[in-house]
Amino acid sequence: MPRLSRSAPTKLARGARRKGPSLPGQIVLVLQGGGALGAYQIGVYEALHEAGIEPDWVIGTSIGAINGAIIAGNAPRHRAERLRAFWASVEQRAGDGWPDLVPGLGNVFANLVTMAHGVPTFFTPNPAAWFGQHTPLGIEGAAYYTTEPLRETLAQLVDFGYINGKHVRLTVGAVNVNNGEMRYFDSRDEDICLEHVMASGALPPAFPAVRVDGAPYWDGGIYSNTPIEAVLDDKPRKDSVIFAVQMWNPEGTEPATLWEVAGRRRTSSTRVARRAISRGRSRSTTFATSSASSQSMSPKRCAIRQRSKSSPRGAAARRCMLLGSTPRDSTARIS
Repeated sequence: MPRLSRSAPTKLARGARRKGPSLPGQIVLVLQGGGALGAYQIGVYEALHEAGIEPDWVIGTSIGAINGAIIAGNAPRHRAERLRAFWASVEQRAGDGWPDLVPGLGNVFANLVTMAHGVPTFFTPNPAAWFGQHTPLGIEGAAYYTTEPLRETLAQLVDFGYINGKHVRLTVGAVNVNNGEMRYFDSRDEDICLEHVMASGALPPAFPAVRVDGAPYWDGGIYSNTPIEAVLDDKPRKDSVIFAVQMWNPEGTEPATLWEVAGRRRTSSTRVARRAISRGRSRSTTFATSSASSQSMSPKRCAIRQRSKSSPRGAAARRCMLLGSTPRDSTARIS
């Protein structure tokens, strides 16, 4: 695979950012799974970076684990640059420029191209899957696509030596195929490698399971797509400011399209996180949640609410503006 091009350093990449505010505790960035909507997380990180806020701990599942590894696996001055390099490499432009004679025709063509050919830097078709659903392929081969290209892409963008140097704590979640239990791989407790991140994004049946320590693992979003509960259950407990990016709207009208059905299914795995937040079990926890609509990326406002035993609800402490949805224009500002 050709080496990924890395764009010229931007203002963010040069590390030009103002001094960060004083926040009451460790800074935790929680990144959901959500496929292509993971591009939205670039803007969230850039907003924090511009405000002088860098995470002490990044925790994610699925595409959130991939973005999280890029953040934790690079020095602050390189993080935005590497994130954009990744999303530029997986950007799919098939269907661009098609005359809009039939609404959505370009999207249909793009989807067909992706299904047939994959995304060269992320996944490609697995020919063995063509022999039928009952063909024994083994747990690491029973998938419609192979993610070997992703392995090469992440190897270029993530410095696992930097992660294991414990500059930033990284936690990624994956589900054990044999017992259905969620497991969090944590750089505080063990060395994190490429397999851990790959396992967290191995969503069946599209992508194959990935073995870690001999056991096969699937996408952590199957169990918990918003792994805030792992932060609140952490021992020893610490005062925390948690920035959580909500990629899917958990409420709304009945889904009527395949896209809407997929989005609503994703929200079912966020219930654990929502219940954990409502309990407010940490000594002093500030939650910053943002929502990216699956249909429209119009500006959204979010409030960071400080909660503690003495003030279970609290008041809005800061506000952030989130704009955009694509690798080229996704930005966020904290005012």
